[in-house]
Amino acid sequence: MRLVIVGTAIGLFALAAGYGGAWLHGRTMSAALPAQSLHERMHLTLNLNASQNAKLHLLEADFKVEKDRLEGEMAAANRELADAIGADKAFTPKVQAAIDHFHHAMGALQKVSVEHVFDMRAILTPEQQVEFDRQVRDALLASGGANPDGQKAP
Repeated sequence: MRLVIVGTAIGLFALAAGYGGAWLHGRTMSAALPAQSLHERMHLTLNLNASQNAKLHLLEADFKVEKDRLEGEMAAANRELADAIGADKAFTPKVQAAIDHFHHAMGALQKVSVEHVFDMRAILTPEQQVEFDRQVRDALLASGGANPDGQKAP
């Protein structure tokens, strides 16, 4: 019985951590503009030229495809975890595999999110990069002080 409780608690913790990461990824990037994503803020605050806007739209479209794919993988891993906990009622290799699957997808999402931030930064002028870097740093620190979580990540 104790093993079932511990296994369930670990599974629920992993599920909560995953949703926490996804929530963070989707969270707005600054308290000053709470309803805006980093993409929106770039369009509004960095005085992008037409070429930069076009490049940013392409980056956003490409990122959305990969983000949606990885969020789908995270959802599938959560279903695997729910099924494994429901079937096994213990912390089994099947439960561990589902947790590992989720962590892999969440880590991949964090990685592509950070790569996306650097891709966006690359289209900016040095002056714009200074403001962009500040916005990114503020967003990360606002999400958890000196110990930020990343889903959603930007």
